Amino acid sequence: MSTDKLVPKDWAGKLSRFSISTKSKLRGQHKGSHRSQRFGASLDFSDFREYSPGDDVRQIDWNVYARTDKYFIKRFLDEQEMRVHIILDSTKSMGDALKWTFAKQLAVSLGILVLQRDDRLSFSAVTDEKTPPFRRKGATYRKAFTQTISDLKDPVMTQSFSDNAISFLPKDSTVLFVISDCLESLESWERLLQKLPKFAGDIRILQVVTSDELTPTYTGDVQVVDVETSHQLNVSMSSRVIETYEHERKLHQNGLELLCSKFGVRLLQVNAEDGISHVLFHQLLRANWVQ
Repeated sequence: MSTDKLVPKDWAGKLSRFSISTKSKLRGQHKGSHRSQRFGASLDFSDFREYSPGDDVRQIDWNVYARTDKYFIKRFLDEQEMRVHIILDSTKSMGDALKWTFAKQLAVSLGILVLQRDDRLSFSAVTDEKTPPFRRKGATYRKAFTQTISDLKDPVMTQSFSDNAISFLPKDSTVLFVISDCLESLESWERLLQKLPKFAGDIRILQVVTSDELTPTYTGDVQVVDVETSHQLNVSMSSRVIETYEHERKLHQNGLELLCSKFGVRLLQVNAEDGISHVLFHQLLRANWVQ
């Protein structure tokens, strides 16, 4: 897929006014565009304090000394980079064309938000074959990252996403974005969620769904195929069958929300049919995931 088909040519420009919002402690040790709560040597003035032996004499404010006859030094807020990792579910259930394209658009958009703020981005797609993650910093890598996402193969992973995601994660991220449909068992999600806080201070799951998954429109006799296991089942789509499906889906969703709340993970369900502009500029803004 070409990058133009994945996102519009002016997409980076539309995103230029936005950035990732987080209250998590910044973990990067390199200079970035975010003000840390620790004191350092940026140009963002914080306050004064009296000089103590051992302080850098270059920080003495001589204007204050002239007025007070006391030595005070200036304190500045340090600037640190944000480290953001995006991990993408590429199991077969993500293989619906609309869902997969939308998931890649989400990954590209979040990555651009990170890179254009001079923060450090890493990305991995969980696949059967473990490949080196994308790791870059700075706006000059926006095109390279977009191309990386465009070149991703269609989802064919046969193993469990939630059981294998940990091995694809870097340590010490500020924000971790998980892009998945979250259709695997609650037991496997619980195993994953209880481990994620060791890898990032701010964990967010973007649950990608489609309208057909939320409210099936099938009628009559149909053959249902589990894309993960290839198991086939003949079903007569009666109102009772649909009601049972909706009941089970809601149980799964409620259970997932409870698990996320238990482990301090933020969950946002996004419908691929709403489009990337609506999700980014409305849903993520309202959720304060971007600012």
